[in-house]
Amino acid sequence: MRSIIIATTVTLLSSSALTQQPNQRAASVPDFSGIWSHPYVFGFELPPSGPGPVVNKARRRQIFDADGRPLPPANAPLVSDQLQLIGDYTNPILKPEAAEVVKKHGEISLTGVAYPTPSNQCWPAGVPFIFLQLGMQMLQQPGKITILYPHDHEFRQVRMNQPHPALVTPSWYGDSVGHYEGDTLIIDTVGVKVGRFAMVDMFGTPHTEALHVVERYRLIDYAAAKEAWQRNENFRIPSNDGGPDADPAYMGKGLQLQFMVEDEGVFTMAWSATVTYRRGLDEPQELVCAENPHEYYAGKDSEVPHADKPDF
Repeated sequence: MRSIIIATTVTLLSSSALTQQPNQRAASVPDFSGIWSHPYVFGFELPPSGPGPVVNKARRRQIFDADGRPLPPANAPLVSDQLQLIGDYTNPILKPEAAEVVKKHGEISLTGVAYPTPSNQCWPAGVPFIFLQLGMQMLQQPGKITILYPHDHEFRQVRMNQPHPALVTPSWYGDSVGHYEGDTLIIDTVGVKVGRFAMVDMFGTPHTEALHVVERYRLIDYAAAKEAWQRNENFRIPSNDGGPDADPAYMGKGLQLQFMVEDEGVFTMAWSATVTYRRGLDEPQELVCAENPHEYYAGKDSEVPHADKPDF
């Protein structure tokens, strides 16, 4: 299995995450426990400013507002069409080769067929793709943080107050190290393995083993959380999808993940996005993925790669 060498130069945003930090007193560690949900699918929130992620070119009328209430058709704005995924390959963050990959995925979607993704192929979802899951639960311990996701029992483990090793063996979720800075948890991830369906989002945007992701988690007031939800155009279609339902009556603090992505093999520049969670109503349902090419949001079979002859 191949190994990669961690670059010695990283952006200012992430440099502190690669150094050892003194243990923070337990009393000052922010509490992120409990079930968290977010009210949208298939896309990240756009950042308040600066380069952002690839977004969907296909549009539809928005069905629900940020609080889950139905919108009258006359007041419904055009937003991302969750039933057809056509990534905007003209986004300047994409190098030409990556833009072509995104374009080809969109062309498959235009035929009415769902192309393969980690989620519909029961494949491990690396970062940041795994942030698209509709909920999560964080288990905070002094030396380790475990993040649980409802889909297919996926989870990540983060070593606290430790540096990355000099040589990182690529793995499905990468090597993640974390530390606290005041009320913020910072997680730095490198070494995400490039698998058969490697992508950073639902639009097929690829990544290489140079992928570097920095996550920042903090609690924010309800008003700021709602503003972030309103910036997102990928509102969730209510369904029995195994994710924890958000509590529409909850007006407490939200948990916001701000993350930065860089990969010199794919992107022309670093870009950022956010995912803002609200409290979930209940425990997420068990959602076990089985090898099944049927994509339920599209109602048609996924385009599964095949070979003309067996490999062995």
